[in-house]
Amino acid sequence: MFEGKTILTGVKPTGTPHLGNYLGAIKPAIKLGQEAIANGGKQYMFIADYHAINAEKNPEILSEKLKEIACIYLAGGLDPNKSYFYRQSDIPEIPEITTILYAYTPKGFMNKAHAYKAAVDKNRAAGKPDDDGINMGLYTYPTLMAADIVAYDTDIVPVGKDQIQHVEIARDIAGSINAHYNKELLHLPEYYVDEHVAVVPGIDGRKMSKSYGNVIPLFEDDKSIKKAIFSIKTDSRPMEEPKDPEEILVYQIYKAVATDAQIQEMGDGLRQGKLGYGHIKNMLLDAVVNEIKDAREKYNYYMAHFSEVEGMLEEGAAKARPVAQATLKRLKDAVFGR
Repeated sequence: MFEGKTILTGVKPTGTPHLGNYLGAIKPAIKLGQEAIANGGKQYMFIADYHAINAEKNPEILSEKLKEIACIYLAGGLDPNKSYFYRQSDIPEIPEITTILYAYTPKGFMNKAHAYKAAVDKNRAAGKPDDDGINMGLYTYPTLMAADIVAYDTDIVPVGKDQIQHVEIARDIAGSINAHYNKELLHLPEYYVDEHVAVVPGIDGRKMSKSYGNVIPLFEDDKSIKKAIFSIKTDSRPMEEPKDPEEILVYQIYKAVATDAQIQEMGDGLRQGKLGYGHIKNMLLDAVVNEIKDAREKYNYYMAHFSEVEGMLEEGAAKARPVAQATLKRLKDAVFGR
C-alpha cells in the first residue's frame, strides 16, 4: 500500500504524552513511516509548533513541550537519518504557501472546521459570545495544515477519524488551485485511518486523556506508574469468583500492551477464579514497564542531551526545505504569471 508513497505526520507540542498516546499514535506513526521507507517511499514527521501557539502563548512551556515530543518520537524508534524530522517553524516557505492557499480557501470551510465549531459550541454552552477567545490561528488552522501537507507532495496522511476533515479540506483546496490553472501544481493527498490502532482506556474506563486526568504516565519512574495502575477502578468480587475478562478494566488496558500469550494467561486466570485484582494489576505494571523501559532510557538521554536533538531537527529542516521551496516556486510562477 505504501510502495513509493510519501507519508506526512505532524504532532502538536501541547501536552505531555501518556501511555495511550504512545501506543495509539506515536508508535503506529513511526511504524507506518518505517513501512513506507522500506517500500521506497518517504516519511515527513514534523513538530507543529505554529499550530501550538494558537492555544499556548508561554514560550517556556512551548519550548519544554517541544523538547518532550521530539525526544519521545526519537525514543520510540524514529530514525532521523531515514525520515524527514523537523520543526514546522524552521520551514519559512510554509507561511508563504499558506498565504497563497488563503486566496483559494472558501470561508465556509473554516466555519465548518471541527476545532472552530467545538470552540463555538463551548462558548455557547458557557453563555459567551460565539467567538470569545477564538483567534485567527485557530479559525484558519485547516489552511495552515493544508500547506503542511501539500508542500511536500504528500500522498498519504495518517489520521484519526476526527481529523479526516483536515485532509479533505487540503485536497479540496489543492484541487481548486489545479483546476483554476489547469495544471497539477499541487499533489492531491489522501487520508489513511488505521482501524487496528489501539484505543487505550484510562484508569477510570473512559478513553485515556490528560483532560480526564485518567492517564498512565509514559516515562516517569516505576513508582509513579505503579500508583496510576493501582488506582484503576475494580469491584469487590473475591478472587475465587469467575469473571468475564472483558468486563475488567485492567484486562482491557492490558490488551493494548501485552503479548497474545500474556493476554490469554490473564483472561484464563480471571475466568477460572485464579487471579485477583492485585495479581492482574502487577501483571499490567510489569507489561507497561517492559514496554517502555528501552524507550524511557533513550528519552532520558535525549532530554539530557537536547543539543543533539536540535542538530537532528536542523538537519531535517535542511532536507525538507528544498521540496517546500519547489512547491512554493510552482505556485508563485502560476499565480503571478512568472
